[in-house]
Amino acid sequence: MSNITRMETSARMSKIVIHNGTVYLCGQVSDSADGPISMGRQTENMLAKVDSLLEQAGSGRESILSATIYVRDMKDFAEMNTVWDSWIPEGHAPARACVEARMARPDLLVEISVIAALK
Repeated sequence: MSNITRMETSARMSKIVIHNGTVYLCGQVSDSADGPISMGRQTENMLAKVDSLLEQAGSGRESILSATIYVRDMKDFAEMNTVWDSWIPEGHAPARACVEARMARPDLLVEISVIAALK
């Protein structure tokens, strides 16, 4: 049986799961979604959380294999992409999907799920 490491685990989920050299992050959203906050700001905050979790797992943005991004409204797609494009290292763009989805809370505009390789 393969070794599975789970980090920051609660009854419902683990924020990080590592298996066979692959890091799986649970969906990440902005902590600063209170009140009117732009898609760009929420995306920056969300990606900072991804950075922190990847570092904790022994990985980094250069090692992201796949990202699935959920946006509340596709009208905000370009603003989210502006932040994403400046965040992802040149030459290290992962496989990616972006879909419009209903969010868990009405103040959330964006969520991301990431799969990465260990460094």
